[in-house]
Amino acid sequence: QVQLVESGGGLAQPGGSLRLSCAASGFTFSNYGMSWARQAPGKGLEWVSGIYSDGSVTAYADSAKGRFTISRDNVKNTLYLQMNSLKPEDTALYYCAKVHGPFIGYFFEYDYWGQGTQVTVSA
Repeated sequence: QVQLVESGGGLAQPGGSLRLSCAASGFTFSNYGMSWARQAPGKGLEWVSGIYSDGSVTAYADSAKGRFTISRDNVKNTLYLQMNSLKPEDTALYYCAKVHGPFIGYFFEYDYWGQGTQVTVSA
């Protein structure tokens, strides 16, 4: 069955960096777009970034542009999110999600989600 397992979250100081990973299994990873989304305490789900199945196209929310980089390794079946210049407002539970096609898509086009990894940015 499809499994998405996030890791790499933790506590970081403002201005620091973290690298999230999402290990995928149970499907042909290289055929599908993938995305990262997050949910801060008391707030709704926010899309962060997405990447095409072959990695040729990426997209970012305004809040992530210039600070976060999404990438994927289609040999290791792993999605990444490099987060630099972290801010307290980046504190959230971060999820990876599989899109039902090779593109980036919208939330309603995501068919599987991981369990999330917590990122806390605090001094």
